[in-house]
Amino acid sequence: MARNSGKVHVVRVRKTGYVDKQGRARDYSSAYLRRTYREDGAVKNETVANISALPDHVIDLIDAGLKGQQMVSAAQAVTITGSVPHGHVAAVHAMAAKLGLPALLGPAGRHRDLALALVISRVAAPASKLSTLAWWADTTLGADLGVAEASTDEIYAAMDWLAGRQDAIEAALARRHLGPEPNPARMALFDLSSSWLEGSHCPLAARGYSRDGKKGRLQIEYGLLTDPSGRPVAVRVLPGNTGDPAAFTAIVQVLRDKFGLAKMVMTGDRGMITSARIAALNQAEDGTPRPDPHGWITALRAPAIRKLMAQDGPLQLSLFDEQDLAEITSPDFPGERLIAGRNPALAAGRAR
Repeated sequence: MARNSGKVHVVRVRKTGYVDKQGRARDYSSAYLRRTYREDGAVKNETVANISALPDHVIDLIDAGLKGQQMVSAAQAVTITGSVPHGHVAAVHAMAAKLGLPALLGPAGRHRDLALALVISRVAAPASKLSTLAWWADTTLGADLGVAEASTDEIYAAMDWLAGRQDAIEAALARRHLGPEPNPARMALFDLSSSWLEGSHCPLAARGYSRDGKKGRLQIEYGLLTDPSGRPVAVRVLPGNTGDPAAFTAIVQVLRDKFGLAKMVMTGDRGMITSARIAALNQAEDGTPRPDPHGWITALRAPAIRKLMAQDGPLQLSLFDEQDLAEITSPDFPGERLIAGRNPALAAGRAR
C-alpha cells in the first residue's frame, strides 16, 4: 500500500513520572495525527502532524470526525420544549434535606410532601397558599415533590396534618437545640409579635396592640420560642388582645411542663415580667410556693426607681462618678439583686 493512502487517526501519548533537571516529577501528554500503511508486508506509521498545542476539546473533535461521527452545533442537536426555574428551589430543598427537615415533619407520604413544598415555597417565594399552589407548576419543585397537580383541599388537609404534628416537631426541636449538650447554658429566647388580618371568621382575631402599625384592625398574637442562636423551637398563636404577661406565662408553662426545663431564669422588659406574674409562675397548682422557684431579670418601673432615689435612698448619682454600673440593696426588694446603670448619652438627650 502506498505511504499516502492509509487512513489518518489521532494518537495520544502520555508520559508519567518524568523527572526534569530540577528533580521535579512531571507528566506530559502529546497528540499526533498519524497514518498507518503497509510496506513490504509490514505495518508502519507516519506522523502527519503534531497537534499537541491544540486545546483538548479541539483534539476530541478531530478524533471524533476522523472516526466518522457527524458533528453538529448544540443549537441543532437539542430542541428545548420547555424550561422552568430550578436553582432557587433546588438550593432550598437541598438545605432542608441537609437539616433533616423532611424527617422532622413526619413519616413519608403525600401530606409530608405537601408540607415540605409549602415550607420550601415560603422560603423561596412567600405568598398566599393559593398563589403558592399555582406557583408550583412554574418551577421544578412541583414535579420534584410530586405536588404540581395538588388541589386546594389537599393543601389545607396537609396543613391540618402538620398542626397535628406540632407537639412531636417541637419536642424534636427542643432535644436538638435546648438539650444539655447542644445548649449547655440552657438558654431560650421568647418574643411576642402580632399581625393584622381581614375577615370576620378567625376565632383568634381581636382588637389589641398592633406591632405593625395597623391600628383599628383585628389582630392575632404569636409568640416564638428560639434557642440562643435564634433557631425556632416552638410557637404559640394567641388571641389578638393577649398582653405580653399572659403570653409570657403561656410559653413558660410550655418550657416547664412540655420540655422539662425545671430550672429557669426569665429575662424580659418591665411590661412582660411583673411582680404578679412572677408570683403566679412561682406558685404550685395547690397555691403553695414552688420548691424550685424561677429566677428573673427585669427592669423596675419609674415610680420604684424614683422611690429608691428619694430621701437619700440607696440610688444616688454619686454612685456613677467612676463607673456606669452599681449594685445596691433596698428593704423594699428583699432577697433581690439590684443593678443600677447610668447612660450619659440618654441623660444628655433628656436634658435637651
